[in-house]
Amino acid sequence: MADKKDQYKDAGVDIEAGNQFVDDIRPLIKATRRQGVLSDIGMFAGFFAVDKEKYKDPVLVSACDGVGTKLLLASEMDKYDTIGIDLVAMCVNDVLVHGAEPLFFLDYLAAGGLAEINGYDLVKGVADGCKQARVALLGGETAEMPGLYSKKHFDMSGFTVGAVERDKVIDGSGVRVGSEIVGIASSGLHSNGYSLVRRLLLEKAGYSLDQHLDELEGILGEVLLTPTRIYVRSVLQAIDRVNVVSAAHITGGGIIENVPRLLPKSARAVINLDSWPKQPIFSLIQHAGKIPDEEMLRVFNSGIGFVLVVPEGDGDNTIEVLTEQGERAWVIGSVEAREDGDDPVVISGG
Repeated sequence: MADKKDQYKDAGVDIEAGNQFVDDIRPLIKATRRQGVLSDIGMFAGFFAVDKEKYKDPVLVSACDGVGTKLLLASEMDKYDTIGIDLVAMCVNDVLVHGAEPLFFLDYLAAGGLAEINGYDLVKGVADGCKQARVALLGGETAEMPGLYSKKHFDMSGFTVGAVERDKVIDGSGVRVGSEIVGIASSGLHSNGYSLVRRLLLEKAGYSLDQHLDELEGILGEVLLTPTRIYVRSVLQAIDRVNVVSAAHITGGGIIENVPRLLPKSARAVINLDSWPKQPIFSLIQHAGKIPDEEMLRVFNSGIGFVLVVPEGDGDNTIEVLTEQGERAWVIGSVEAREDGDDPVVISGG
């Protein structure tokens, strides 16, 4: 008669393999340690002490997110080493909007079975993203749930906490008419719009993920799996050296919906689409679906992954700082007065 452990394994959950997985990822997690970490993997919770020398009146800023149907591409291509970077990016870039330095990160991984996916590479991607963002991978959870997930399907979610001095919180209150809008280049699609991408490019247009496309100068699947850019180091430098009065992480909703989120009701953004170069992947998608410009701007980042709003005349200085940090950036618009009935974003060019 099988013992209970064997019965659980027969049901699709391998406790010993799960324990071995935790041992395997310990070095990955240890490599993300930073000042403030007080705990090690294996405890029931993670501990982190805010630096009292650095922060006098800290406000904690938190965010959680996932990666969406981009996960399906990782499964289909059997390539799992970048999707964790996306997970970290989607969270840390959100707290960065408010001027917060991300401090630590936790991840959740659920799958039909760890043997069917490359769990190590998934966590390695998370650790790589944490190192890029200079956050500690403080802990997480891994769950095998056969029956809820099919063999090669999985889901991931992440959670981060950052800190910012109370009097330095970026909330848009410093925006004025004439403020300049600086856009920072995305690395591609980032982690939004993949349900539409899959339908248009793979189902409707009939492209395959391993197909080389001249217009992309690469393999379609590899271009689609390009990880979301993490802006933490460059934007914190800009915040330190320039008076950033508003910011936006361009995710679902695109430029049209994200830029106004930290603008006063009395202000609107005027965006010039001709002010930055277009990335081929967006042209490919738009052509395949005959998508109107406005919908493209609502679904995708359209080549701008993060936006900073700075006082009039500070745009060039901001770009100089960002360029020093390895970013490509442009003044993509400005702020003008908004009257009753005006749209919060006006688009020109394109």
